[in-house]
Amino acid sequence: MEPALKTAVRIKRVAPLFNRVLIKRADPETQSKGGIMLPESSKNRVLKGTVVAVGPGSRNESGESIPMVVQPGDDVILPDYGGTKVEMDENQVYYMFRESDILAKVYQ
Repeated sequence: MEPALKTAVRIKRVAPLFNRVLIKRADPETQSKGGIMLPESSKNRVLKGTVVAVGPGSRNESGESIPMVVQPGDDVILPDYGGTKVEMDENQVYYMFRESDILAKVYQ
């Protein structure tokens, strides 16, 4: 089985519950805009990510479903800290956030 396909199969086995969102953080920049290679120590914490999977949403007091604002494939801005680390294998690390913890949705 192809490595990318194997990862896709593993992600499909993880289904976030309620208003949880599974996010793949963007990779840190390795080069400056001017082309200078950045050392590991100068890389900032990545605040962008892509939504991989979403839960069905939470319910209000009367039991009605509250739809999720973000959908798989959306680019989002994340807080500095927070989220639960989810490791699928040694190469792939994802983070689980509550939808209310996500700061913004990025439109392109």
